Amino acid sequence: MMGDSYSCNENTNTPLIVFFDLETTVPKKSGQKFNVLEFGAIVVSPQKLSEIESYTTLIRPKDLSVVSVKSSRSDGITHEAVKNAPSFEDVAERIFSILDGRVWAGHNIRSFDCVRIKEAFDEINMPAPVPVGMIDSLGVLSEKFGRRAGNMKMSTLASYFGLGQQKHRSLDDVRMNLEVVKHCATVLFLESSLPSTMHSKWYGSSSIMTRSRTNGNSPCREESSRKSPPTSLSLGYQRTVPYAARGSLGKMTEGVKSLLFKAQTQQSLNQILRNSHSLLR
Repeated sequence: MMGDSYSCNENTNTPLIVFFDLETTVPKKSGQKFNVLEFGAIVVSPQKLSEIESYTTLIRPKDLSVVSVKSSRSDGITHEAVKNAPSFEDVAERIFSILDGRVWAGHNIRSFDCVRIKEAFDEINMPAPVPVGMIDSLGVLSEKFGRRAGNMKMSTLASYFGLGQQKHRSLDDVRMNLEVVKHCATVLFLESSLPSTMHSKWYGSSSIMTRSRTNGNSPCREESSRKSPPTSLSLGYQRTVPYAARGSLGKMTEGVKSLLFKAQTQQSLNQILRNSHSLLR
């Protein structure tokens, strides 16, 4: 973990990307809420996708009874582990500094994680952090990479690329998320380089699906389940600033545009595209 946080790359003045993930309780009956048990994040450079900063913490819920003493969770987040952890209020300022004014990235964050973050800040009467853009890898990869790896769960994508087993711990999962994005982008780059050899073979399959965009005003939309993609995928992803691909600059160019973002100026986007080869190494 590094020292003081900053929202933009000091050299290019483009917003930094923060991959983040929450581990929560799961409501067992109607009327119960999700309780945040762990927050983890990495801040990465959009030019090199290198990790600049990381932060993770367990979080003690107000009502400890929501975490059973005989918890069957496989991730190791037990009653004993969280009972001496800081409350969300104790770590809220640190979480705010990690997230505010940056591009948020993660798997299914639009429907789950950003909703839970907003709820947690509302509960302590503190203004919630606001992203300048959002990259939900569930929507992006469903459109650009398709379902060649099977369902769009992070564990399935990681297994497809031989990245190991998902641990369901926040910091481990966000690092895995970044590696999955890198691997998908590399495949798309190779396909765009050899379209007659590789592209038609994979994209000719009827099993490859695309998503339709939604035009809602909110970057976050509630979803009742935890992190798994819904059975019927509604995979539009939202953004608070325009950064989606436009035009036809080849499949990988579109992929890089969508996977990263278009910042405040076209100059920022061009800098990212010029570095696309190095990003994939």
